[in-house]
This record gives sequence, C-alpha cells and structure tokens, in this order.
Amino acid sequence: MSSRVVPFVNGEYYHVFNRGVAKMQIFFSFYDYTRFTKTFLYYMIDCAKPKFSIFTPTTHELDTNKRIVEVICYCLMPNHFHFLLRQKREGGITEFISKLSNSYTKYFNVKNRRIGPMLQGEFKAVHIETNEQLLHLSRSSYMEYIGFIKNDTCSKEVVLDQFKSLSEYKQFVLDQEDYGKKLESIKHQLIDSED
Repeated sequence: MSSRVVPFVNGEYYHVFNRGVAKMQIFFSFYDYTRFTKTFLYYMIDCAKPKFSIFTPTTHELDTNKRIVEVICYCLMPNHFHFLLRQKREGGITEFISKLSNSYTKYFNVKNRRIGPMLQGEFKAVHIETNEQLLHLSRSSYMEYIGFIKNDTCSKEVVLDQFKSLSEYKQFVLDQEDYGKKLESIKHQLIDSED
C-alpha cells in the first residue's frame, strides 16, 4: 500500500524529486544525463512507439497529444533530480516516475556492475499551490527557456505566456536571483528532510 500523502490531480502541478540511495551519485557523465533525459522523454508519452532500446528522439516522432504528464521544467544534479510536472492522465505522475526510475536504475546498475536500488525509496512530491511557485521553479530549465539549449523537452508556454517577451522573462529571473537562491536552499532542505 502506498504511503503517499500528496494525491495527484489531473491538471495540477507538482514538484517531484528523488535522490540516490544514501546520497549516492547517480549521474557520472554527460552520457548519463543524456540517457536519463532520453528515458523521460520516452515514458512521458503513452502511444504506439518502438522499444526503448531502439528509440531516439531524433529519429522517432511520438504523438505528443498522448502525454501522461507534461514536463514544465527539470533539474538533474549529480545525486538527485527534480521535475515540475502537470498530470495529464489519472495515475500519470506515478506511472511516469516509476517507469523512468526502473529503466534508469537498470541502465545504471548494468553500467556500474552493481545490484540493488539506486534511488532512496519512494519519490517525493509537493503540490504547487501558487503561480509564484510555478514561475520560480521554471528557473530549473532556464537555459532551455531562453533558447540556449535547443530542444522541446519542456512545456515552456505555461510560463513564457505570462511574459510579454523572452527578454521580460530573462529580466524576471535576474531580478529575482536572491529568491531563486532561497528556493534552491528549500529544495535541498526538502530532500535532506528524509535523513
């Protein structure tokens, strides 16, 4: 039986995160980060698609209308990950994180010749209750939001449509730098609260 306190409601936003067991590093190389990103792109969409072992985002087009979650932003750190997600389908967040975690753990264990869990138990989730929280969490994918990283991983319009221009969004991030640092501190406290 699940011990989850936060219920997931379709259309709502959630800050979802987890870290390596005993604060273990889970990303060691650029390829690890790439593999994790490729994995979540695959599992966020529920449609007919090739097996994950032959899937590549550049050669296989997926039906993006069949997302079980929308990734608003994400942040991958050496020993943990964060997502800001909107659930699109009943059970979507749980299914997405479960499949992503299982797939990446298998890859990680084979690559590193280890066995056992890679992540520290059940993932954590916080319901996003205000638009201010939503806007500030978007900093996690800032480089994609401003176009420095050219891909369509995130559903950026949820945030960017609230600004008159990309320049205005950049200024918002710069003007709120101190708040952003406090937010990062809070994120780390949430992760460390499980100790």
